[in-house]
Amino acid sequence: MRKPNPNHAIYLQILKKMTPEQRIKKAFELSDMAKQLFLEGLRKRFPEKSNSEIKEIYLERIKLCHNRNY
Repeated sequence: MRKPNPNHAIYLQILKKMTPEQRIKKAFELSDMAKQLFLEGLRKRFPEKSNSEIKEIYLERIKLCHNRNY
């Protein structure tokens, strides 16, 4: 059984205090950060690839993650 994470409780408190506009803005910021981290990881894994090749790899991998249930 996992121990409760006290940081998670603090995170939830902060989210509850945010307006809906602030929460959606934060969601977009986190989404952009995840994309940038993903791209940086691909650049490190494939240093010989050009930016256009990295973008192509990125798009191929994103397609594999897409939820096709809707």
